[in-house]
Amino acid sequence: MVSMSRVSQYLFLTAGLLAGGSPSAIAQSSPGYFIPPSAAPAAPVHHVAPPVQAPVQAPAPAAPAAPQQAQQQLPPVPSLPPLAAGTPPPVAVIGVLSVPSVMQGSTAAQGVQTIIRGRQTALAADAEKARTKIQALQKAITAQRAKLSDTQLEAKEQALQNEIATTQTEFQARNQAIQNSGQAALGQIEATLIAVIRQVAQSRGMNLVLHREQVALNINAFDITTDVTTQLNKLLPSVTVPPSVVTPGMAVSAPDQTQDQGNGQ
Repeated sequence: MVSMSRVSQYLFLTAGLLAGGSPSAIAQSSPGYFIPPSAAPAAPVHHVAPPVQAPVQAPAPAAPAAPQQAQQQLPPVPSLPPLAAGTPPPVAVIGVLSVPSVMQGSTAAQGVQTIIRGRQTALAADAEKARTKIQALQKAITAQRAKLSDTQLEAKEQALQNEIATTQTEFQARNQAIQNSGQAALGQIEATLIAVIRQVAQSRGMNLVLHREQVALNINAFDITTDVTTQLNKLLPSVTVPPSVVTPGMAVSAPDQTQDQGNGQ
């Protein structure tokens, strides 16, 4: 399944693209101060005169009190002069859009998904062949265990471990190459989709488009999903999926452990 996360990330910018900018919020917090408790007053000391015959011992000097750690105080919030009055924003004319529905109805996205699934199916078949080969090597070592010396057995087991590690690295790289191809193809759809959203919204006089999945209530007149899907298919009925080629130094994501367990790997 081709990931659609980047499409959703792009569309979070839709409102800003339509309005020509993006708003920002500044959060302010009041400084807090910690006042240490006052030191308790020292109890009065009563001196009792010792007997005359007892020697008087001089009291030991009191240890100097540790200096109280200075409390670091935050600077006060500055008082800023008011800014000149700016241009107020226009009245919001809102539209809603379902990106998943657009991608499901996009013929280009459907074509990418079909090609990527085909490549993943071929990769899974090759992985099954590699697994069968490794299992055969494991059985051969088990059958020869009684005839091999400790040194020979250790060498064969180490060679098998190297074969397993090499095979895993190879298939992880091939899987990453397939994912990269799918993302590159989706990037072509994303670029056109953003332009189509702006085009359809402007034709409706809308200056703010929200995700339909994040809106609790709306009416059909706000929804531009169908119009966007139709226009996207007119402008971009298909895209070319680049070859899935493993290149030297290509970054490979860590395998999904949950998916591996589900596939019995």
